[in-house]
Amino acid sequence: MKKFHFVFDKTLKSENLKKKFFKIYKNHKASMSDVIIVGGGDGFMLSSLKKYIKFRKPFYGINCGTYGFLMNENTSLNLYKKIKMAKKTFIKPLEVIGLKKKLKELIAINEVSIFRQSKQTAVVSIKAGKKTIIKKLVGDGVLISTPAGSTAYNLSVDGPILSLNSGKLAITPISPFRPRRWKGRIISNNLTIKIKNLYPKKRPIAAVADNVEIRNINNLKIRVKKNINITLLHDPKKTLEKRIQKEKLRKK
Repeated sequence: MKKFHFVFDKTLKSENLKKKFFKIYKNHKASMSDVIIVGGGDGFMLSSLKKYIKFRKPFYGINCGTYGFLMNENTSLNLYKKIKMAKKTFIKPLEVIGLKKKLKELIAINEVSIFRQSKQTAVVSIKAGKKTIIKKLVGDGVLISTPAGSTAYNLSVDGPILSLNSGKLAITPISPFRPRRWKGRIISNNLTIKIKNLYPKKRPIAAVADNVEIRNINNLKIRVKKNINITLLHDPKKTLEKRIQKEKLRKK
């Protein structure tokens, strides 16, 4: 893998890394590259994954942000060696269907979040496949998390941490008011989740797929996009699975 396509965030840290790499490597077209190198933070990585997913190339992220859960540490400029030693992780994104016609495809790597859009609480019903998960959830909202995103926003609202190979999704309430002690549900990733706003005029809700927001949602379907495999490359001592396991131990 000797052909790289580079994408960098516009932060000072990313720009400095860009200058160093461009003195050493040629920036090939994404379609002609072997690996897409992403310099930035987790948010920039998520947007880059969505932008370049169509090329079906592996991604190697270099952390120029704060936490960098999806990224690798910036320890060496020898990308050939880093890529050769890297371990592959395969993840499948969520797709959101049932939205406005102009949005033919909306995907999420980490999670899809449903939020109340006004001062009033959201009131929704949730189904998974043919089974009703909850008839009436009252609260700030609910999120559907992939295993890769289970240590992000999902964990912050006390959701479960999922192993990458679990074949599961997490349905986690956001500040539930009724039923107050409902902790959510872990379901198979083969199921389609259906969310219905029970009072769309009085209590509007918005849906956010990672960093893309759609407002005034009435009905929503969320499912794993099975025909897409995103390949992430990580340094062998700090693979994504190892980071998730570390967060599990930390939570306990």
